[in-house]
Amino acid sequence: MTRPDVNRTADSPRSSAFSRFLSPLLLLALMWAIQFADAVLPGSFTGFGLRSWDLSGLGGILLGPLLHANWAHLVANSVPLLVLGCLVAVEGSRRFWTVTVIAAVVGGLGTWLVNAPGALTVGASGLVFGYFGYTVMRVFAPGRVAHRVIYALIALAVIAVYGGSMLAGVVGVREGISWQAHLFGAVGGGLAAFVGRNTSGRR
Repeated sequence: MTRPDVNRTADSPRSSAFSRFLSPLLLLALMWAIQFADAVLPGSFTGFGLRSWDLSGLGGILLGPLLHANWAHLVANSVPLLVLGCLVAVEGSRRFWTVTVIAAVVGGLGTWLVNAPGALTVGASGLVFGYFGYTVMRVFAPGRVAHRVIYALIALAVIAVYGGSMLAGVVGVREGISWQAHLFGAVGGGLAAFVGRNTSGRR
């Protein structure tokens, strides 16, 4: 039985690539839309961020990364979020959202437990560090040798470009900077590199 509709429904390489990178673009667009709404509406959305050791603030685990203190905060996170997010999204939208959720949850819980009681944390930098951690640790995850070599080269490039700032974001403690979100976000991203991998594949 022939299926003449196959060619019509199959995605072209160009549309497939666009659909992969659409996810980080949509996430960033949502952050900008929220920041715009926060700027024009009365009050402030930052109160919905992650408040450490406060059970009512646990919702900030998922909401906190979408909120930013001001436009400068959002702009500073936008470029690395888009660059590193697209590197993760190369593996597909499902992988991107899996890494995003794991980095947000692990980063949020770690920050909630370790940060000072009552401290409020907002911003996407935890996700940025999560994508960085994923990109680096992906080299060690199960997979074909050729794929791991490619990821090793990507990881080296990412470390060369962002390694210094990432290290400073964890050990260079400054007022108003949540090193906890950075550290645990990176841990979450690193763990995500091993989630859902087929360990029986060729090395």
